[in-house]
Amino acid sequence: MKKWVLSLALTAGVIGLAACGNNGGEAVVKSKAGNITKDELYEAMKDRVGEQVLQQLVLDKVLSKEYKVTDKEVDKKMEEIKAQVGPQFSMLLAQNGFKDEKEFRQVVKLNILQEKSATRDIKVTEKEVKEFYDSEKPDRKVRHIIVEDEKTIKDIKAKLDKGEDFAALAKEYSTDGTAEKGGDLGFIAYEDPSMDQDFKDEAFKLKKDEISAPLQTQFGWHIIQVTDIKEKEPFDKVKDKYENDLKLSKIDSDLVQKSMKDELKKADLKVEDKDLKETFDPILNYEEPKAEEQPEDNATDTEKK
Repeated sequence: MKKWVLSLALTAGVIGLAACGNNGGEAVVKSKAGNITKDELYEAMKDRVGEQVLQQLVLDKVLSKEYKVTDKEVDKKMEEIKAQVGPQFSMLLAQNGFKDEKEFRQVVKLNILQEKSATRDIKVTEKEVKEFYDSEKPDRKVRHIIVEDEKTIKDIKAKLDKGEDFAALAKEYSTDGTAEKGGDLGFIAYEDPSMDQDFKDEAFKLKKDEISAPLQTQFGWHIIQVTDIKEKEPFDKVKDKYENDLKLSKIDSDLVQKSMKDELKKADLKVEDKDLKETFDPILNYEEPKAEEQPEDNATDTEKK
């Protein structure tokens, strides 16, 4: 399934505000060297991240008036992101300038609001939703043995064919961090972009308890075994979820840009601060890509010859 990524680059915080002279206004910081006023703080923040923060605040307000996002929806999206990123989640926040998870949740909420706006006019039939449901590959629990060379993996496969224990062989031979766990990788999803595609293709061909032939990927030589396959929930129970997922799979950056433009125009947006007048120009001036016109083929067979 195609995953939508937030279309706006939102700055999480303000770093290194420059020292300014006193320009009047209520002081937010007082010192013997002078005060920092609210006006100074506003101007400094405006210079550094004003447009990005203003976009976030306005879009959140405009979209929240039209669409509802619950804490439960944000929690679910957060869980999906954490599952995809894994232990690197905290590092991801730090690298993108978020001081904590609370700030990131605000961006996730805006992402969901954008999705709801972009999918508002997308229509899908129950037949399409059922086909989408049927096409999804259920998550499966896998373990593997990975080594560097083909000869070793073939020797291991011969031992497995003779009935030797998979976990014991993984502990003895595997060269990655799963060795101590008998090669266990846990449940994997076919849509997980972090996993090697050849590995996923092979793993999702296997039946429960089936062991693969030796497989080479960019990481080395593998033998894979599927130890469990999740059962799908009944279609009637998850139909709404799959309908929403199918709609999300149909949106792209152009559709999101168009929907944001429509929402802002409908809100009759006016920016009063002259320094921030152009903040929303990239959205409001967005032009949809024109479909490439195919040249008309009016030539006769004789002319073509």
